[in-house]
Amino acid sequence: MALTEEEKYQYWLSYAQNDMDSAEVMLQSGRWFYTVFMCQQAIEKLVKGLYILYVDDNVPRLHDINSIFDRFKDKLSEPLSDDHVVLFDTLSKFYLRSRYPDYTSALASLTTGETAQSIYEKSKGAFQWMLTMKP
Repeated sequence: MALTEEEKYQYWLSYAQNDMDSAEVMLQSGRWFYTVFMCQQAIEKLVKGLYILYVDDNVPRLHDINSIFDRFKDKLSEPLSDDHVVLFDTLSKFYLRSRYPDYTSALASLTTGETAQSIYEKSKGAFQWMLTMKP
């Protein structure tokens, strides 16, 4: 039995919510880089869930959040804010590319508690906004 679009969206949403919860745990434990990484994962998964509802279930295998949004942003009930575009660009840089450990180490060394806290708060807000964009 095939899943409906709503069931597929709920699948992505459940993983996105788990990642957002994990970001909070990482923040509380002082693991700044992984706080931001989990925010990236949460937002990417939720945008992929929205993609299913707005476009189709052939979810792009991309990790650039704005590139995924670009495929359906004209169908949203309100436009992406400039703040969201900037946040999504920032988060996309934190996608872990296991083949590039030097890149990951460089990002980790630049991620402070203040940065992680700020990105976490902005990501929580974006996550809540994205939930309202469900058609």
